[in-house]
Amino acid sequence: MSPRGESLQTEFEFVLPKGYVDKDGTLHKRGTMRLATAMDEIAPLRDPRVRSNQAYLTIILLSRVITKLGTLTDINPSIVEGIFSSDLAYLQTLYRRINENASTDVTATCPECGHKFEVDTVAGMGG
Repeated sequence: MSPRGESLQTEFEFVLPKGYVDKDGTLHKRGTMRLATAMDEIAPLRDPRVRSNQAYLTIILLSRVITKLGTLTDINPSIVEGIFSSDLAYLQTLYRRINENASTDVTATCPECGHKFEVDTVAGMGG
């Protein structure tokens, strides 16, 4: 907790729409992504794969911030390369949502009664 009593959520759980199938045929759908640091965004720019193909930046970046995928805890670029393209798009959207916004909460209003409440936009992703 910070001195003001606030806490910062630094890890976000997700469920991939399709899932990653490992070399043994095991399907991994549930995972955790952490907030990116400045180094997470800078370090991949030094990677020769990114220098030769800018699109590879996404692969390196996601491999740094995904901390768990199913039972896998050592997420490396080859795992991210094996993710289905629809799941890659999902992870890119999640990355932007948690790193570019100060909060993943939005205020919603019930259309029936007018009650206002907070909704976590990340918690509902991938159900």
